[in-house]
Amino acid sequence: MDEEHDDFRFMQHALRLAARAEEEGEVPVGAVVVREGKVLGEGWNRPIGLRDPTAHAEILALRDAARAVDNYRLAGTTLYATLEPCAMCSGAIIHARVARVVYAARDPRAGAAGSVFDILTGGRLNHRVEVTGGVCATAAATRLQQFFRARR
Repeated sequence: MDEEHDDFRFMQHALRLAARAEEEGEVPVGAVVVREGKVLGEGWNRPIGLRDPTAHAEILALRDAARAVDNYRLAGTTLYATLEPCAMCSGAIIHARVARVVYAARDPRAGAAGSVFDILTGGRLNHRVEVTGGVCATAAATRLQQFFRARR
């Protein structure tokens, strides 16, 4: 299969996880870690439910994948996230040695894959990540906007 088709397919999976976060009253963000076409880990935002400020979708997906492969290094993986990763998540992505990040919606307030910071590709750290943004961006952004509109 081609990369574009895989990106769409796995982002759809992440969007389903974002819906799960929303059902739990969390900000609707989902993430999936994939290697060679196989899902290794998944997560959705859960900081409120877990009472854990680090329980972002990406962190939970990385933890799940690391348990699955019994290694904290996730070389050769792609992380799909419905929202551009923040600085915390980008740091974890770097430490895990994720090869590629694909995200849906940009985060103009806290995005660390080019919007506010450029941690993943900036060249100042010991690992660089290939980044692709905008995959299923409208679906992810619409869900986030509706979620926050309903809370106001």
